[in-house]
Amino acid sequence: MSETTSETAYEGIRSLRERAAALDAVDPLAARRDLFALDDGVVYLDGNSLGALPAHVPARVADVVQRQWGELRIRSWTESGWWTAPERIGDRIAPLVGAAPGQVVVADSTSVNVFKAVVAGVRLVGDPRRTDVVVDATTFPTDGYVAESAARLTGHRIVPVDPADPAALRAALGPTTAVVLLNHVDFRSGRLHDLPALTAAVHDAGAVVVWDLCHSAGALPVGLDAHGVDLAVGCTYKYLNGGPGSPAFLYVAEHHQAAFDSPLPGWNSHADPFAMSRDYAAVDGARRGRVGTPDILSMLALEAALDVWEGVTIEDVRAKSLALTDFFLRCVAEYAGGSSVTSVTPAEHAARGSQVALRCGQAPAVMDRLIAHGVVGDLRRPDLLRFGFAPLYVRYADAERAAAVLAEVLTEARA
Repeated sequence: MSETTSETAYEGIRSLRERAAALDAVDPLAARRDLFALDDGVVYLDGNSLGALPAHVPARVADVVQRQWGELRIRSWTESGWWTAPERIGDRIAPLVGAAPGQVVVADSTSVNVFKAVVAGVRLVGDPRRTDVVVDATTFPTDGYVAESAARLTGHRIVPVDPADPAALRAALGPTTAVVLLNHVDFRSGRLHDLPALTAAVHDAGAVVVWDLCHSAGALPVGLDAHGVDLAVGCTYKYLNGGPGSPAFLYVAEHHQAAFDSPLPGWNSHADPFAMSRDYAAVDGARRGRVGTPDILSMLALEAALDVWEGVTIEDVRAKSLALTDFFLRCVAEYAGGSSVTSVTPAEHAARGSQVALRCGQAPAVMDRLIAHGVVGDLRRPDLLRFGFAPLYVRYADAERAAAVLAEVLTEARA
């Protein structure tokens, strides 16, 4: 803090730092931090873009490269379980998103899986009178691009609606709605949308819903099975810590699997792939979401990374996520309450994901200074500072320090 900081302010800092230490001391997830490769001098709050590296993953990847590929070579497709990795790893992700086994397959990128899901959703509906694909108007751009292309290919039209306005979404639904593509958590603001209620509204309209879980998988309970979700996609390199570009996942509800018609049939989703038949016959189950040869190196890095979830419940993760973001917002209000930052992340828990977004007129320069001071977040132009709270490794002390450094940086910016 600056030399002009008042004695009262120092008391507030001491109080919040003591509170952070007390919270860390009783945190049931505190020991999980030791499983990650992190620097004590750096506060890493960008797990909503790229999760931290689990410390054991490099050795596991080295084994994949040196022994499985280098020694066993082609035998590893069977002896090392390469061939079954997409569904095996999918079954490990399934509990984190509230799905029973056999409904999640790991394959391709989020973008490719969005395309599969939207087109397959249109085919599941199979009604030419249903001509609309309703899309989250605030969605991550790629989802919008893919949905527009899928709509053109299937002869549908795009209807953009903001899911933060449930009344507007319900008004857009009707007898012409085929598929609705929504983000569970808004990537800019961190707003959590009401998956159970919106899924029910889509079903009441006779349509199929596709949820993008990129900013919720591994951060909060999703309840895909419990809430009757049809299809869902998500990435694995954020809160699931799978590494840069790690493969995404596709969820196909069990009751849709027999009719799931992927627009990208490949030999990996053939019922008898090694028959090399000229005619396509789809395999049973969520494996229909597979296309081509799995990217084994990143696939198995992800599998190793998921070890950090052993013995962890997503409910405990959610409880800490909310407590962390509450505490960070409290610290920001205490340290930088008179500054030029305002939170755009909902205060109410039911509408908050696991990130906090602060509006700041000098966001790019401020984030550069934060990173230089050892607080790593990110930004979305033109004016949003984003801080992601990954409960497996972020401490309350990290939240307090980030807020204190932010206040210092903002003071420097005004000077």
